[in-house]
Amino acid sequence: MAHTVTRGLVLREVNYKESDKILTVLLEGQGKATIKAQGCRRKNSPLSAASQLLVWSDMTLYDYQGRLSLKEAATQNEFRGVREDLTKLALGSYFAEVCEAVAEEGVDTPGLLPLILNSLYALDKLHKPEPLVKSAFELKLSCLIGYEPLLEGCAVCGTEEPIEPQLNLSEGVLHCKSCRRELGEDSISLPLDAATLSALRYIVHCDPRRLFSFQLGPEALESLSGVTESFLLTQLERGFRTLDFYKGLLT
Repeated sequence: MAHTVTRGLVLREVNYKESDKILTVLLEGQGKATIKAQGCRRKNSPLSAASQLLVWSDMTLYDYQGRLSLKEAATQNEFRGVREDLTKLALGSYFAEVCEAVAEEGVDTPGLLPLILNSLYALDKLHKPEPLVKSAFELKLSCLIGYEPLLEGCAVCGTEEPIEPQLNLSEGVLHCKSCRRELGEDSISLPLDAATLSALRYIVHCDPRRLFSFQLGPEALESLSGVTESFLLTQLERGFRTLDFYKGLLT
């Protein structure tokens, strides 16, 4: 049996048989993988910690007839501050569900793994506001998978600073309110205040290492979060049950 030493983050765990789990893992440089963790649910199993949701570990994997099994693991970060707080865990689970949806089996998406790891770290250790981390994650992920919005000026009239700016969700373009009709009656555009537009531009163009280094007031963060969420869900043409659960906790 061929074996590989790598690192991975658990995006999903499903109990299997009496003592096993089937894991969906985002592997470093390798994309998404389905991995069997045999015996990990037994008491004192050395694989127990590394087989839990949102745990980042060194992993030794064995490949037998195209099926991967976890044979050895050493946890590097359990993101306890996230996993022990219900709202943060719900938000982290949303990040994981989105990554699972967009990642391809065996195909690396550059920047995706660092994005979710940094987002979890921002919640766990940097204590950044949840709406800020959520917004940055949603928009940066959109950019990584090919849906970067065009925010430099009005896509219709070319004005560098659109008058009463709006973001068209399906086309992913900025435009003046008065230019809205040129983009079709069936599409949806959301109005943007100056702070929200500035934050959107920052997230799209900033150094990934500075992704969470901006500040907004609570109302502006709520507005930003609504825009980035709507944009991502529109581009992916789907919703996420973990997002619904997270938002339910906030009401």
